[in-house]
Amino acid sequence: MAAFCRGRHRWKRTNVSCLHVLTRNLTGKYDYDLVVIGGGSGGLACSKEAAQVGQKVAVLDYVEPSLKGTKWGLGGTCVNVGCIPKKLMHQAALLGSAVKDAKKYGWQISGPVCHDWATMAEAVQNHVRSLNWGHRVQLQDKKVKYLNLKGSLVDEHTVKGLTKAGKETILTAKNIVIATGGRPKYPTNIPGAMEHGITSDDIFWLKKSPGKSLVVGASYVALECAGFLTGIGLDTTVMVRSIALRGFDQQMSGLVTDYMETYGTKFAWKCVPKRVDKLSSGALQVTWTDTHTGNEHKDTYDSVLWAVGRAPETKALGLDKLGVQLNKETGKIVVGADESTSVPNIYAFGDISEGRPELTPTAIKAGKLLARRLAGHSTELMNYDNVATTVFTPLEYGCVGLSEEEAEKRHGKDSIEVYHAFYKPLEFTVAERDASQCYLKVVCERGGDQKILGLHFTGPNAGEMTQGFALGFQCGATYSHLLQTVGIHPTCAEEVVKVNITKRSGLDATVTGC
Repeated sequence: MAAFCRGRHRWKRTNVSCLHVLTRNLTGKYDYDLVVIGGGSGGLACSKEAAQVGQKVAVLDYVEPSLKGTKWGLGGTCVNVGCIPKKLMHQAALLGSAVKDAKKYGWQISGPVCHDWATMAEAVQNHVRSLNWGHRVQLQDKKVKYLNLKGSLVDEHTVKGLTKAGKETILTAKNIVIATGGRPKYPTNIPGAMEHGITSDDIFWLKKSPGKSLVVGASYVALECAGFLTGIGLDTTVMVRSIALRGFDQQMSGLVTDYMETYGTKFAWKCVPKRVDKLSSGALQVTWTDTHTGNEHKDTYDSVLWAVGRAPETKALGLDKLGVQLNKETGKIVVGADESTSVPNIYAFGDISEGRPELTPTAIKAGKLLARRLAGHSTELMNYDNVATTVFTPLEYGCVGLSEEEAEKRHGKDSIEVYHAFYKPLEFTVAERDASQCYLKVVCERGGDQKILGLHFTGPNAGEMTQGFALGFQCGATYSHLLQTVGIHPTCAEEVVKVNITKRSGLDATVTGC
């Protein structure tokens, strides 16, 4: 019989895990009340909440380096290669625009203003590392056991963890939660894509400027990255196969990309990349086809960023052996309203779950609620309706509720009323900025109290503006409520409570006066 290693859960041989499972079945005892696989925002929130309500908890987190060798610490996508570094680099780009505006406001700025990537990257990366450390400290303070192990399932109560060196740890738990999220995808049918391209897993950790960049894809990740690259002065092109911001309101999507084009981002519409070759100079030559004309084109870039979707991190979890049901098309885990999987005692939430919004705050909220339910402290389920979000493009786009297309699909075109307005932010006036794409619309039911179904806004600080209106959706906001609300002057947000022109009327929706 294999001997124990030093350490409570460590074994020398994998076959001894069977004995560990047998012993647990006979005694009815587990090492932990809850084991969470995945140390992203959702997994950490779930584990800390469970510990807060008296559960004994362990969380396993292991980051496989990207194809380019990029690696990072505890905290998942949002902290390391998503929301946080993205928003900071977006801020860097906004500051560049502010410097240009400043001259119109009387600031005397002599000489050319240029951006230094290395300075920005170092500052952003240092902040991210401080968050990594903060998460470690929080887990320790909450008495959550953190294990830097790659977790997989043995059965509905047992998790196997592997170190980088292949050393194994077996843990048992009453309940297991999977919160491993997803990673960016590379196209597998384009020669040179993987060898010469990068993804959002790499862009924020580059020590040198990416230089002239091609961003392939038109998701919010693609547009946000292209936006801040343009904003810091880099020659940036977005290659779009079909439409931009799929799943978002398409009128708003058009405004976002129109502004980006005015802002300096180039777009190659209806184009599909065919291959990427590295030239002797070190430049990357991209060959693509224009699907409109059928013509082939080539150009060279310093960097090619693939933003063509994300894949759930499910393959290494051993889900197939246990019969955990997956969606065959997406590879995501099929879950119920309570985040339960098809196997008892195994739960999943966040980006890895089928049909859930891929948003950090959603995962955090869902994880906390799940922890409380598993501990018997609550029966409250996560409400996935009317979750607000913002796309941090050069002109930000915030939304909550249904797109106009989805509202029409669900209610019928004759049963909805769309109030809209083109407005000019006061900040844009003295700076003589073009405000053609600053727009808002409120999609309502046409009858009764005119319940608000969706709210969409492009403009400065869209996230800050949208968050407040999202509260109204939870309270059943109606168009009448908007009219009864007194605006704060002068703000962009006040235009929402003043909106009174319907699309149906055909009247000019441009706001005049102050």
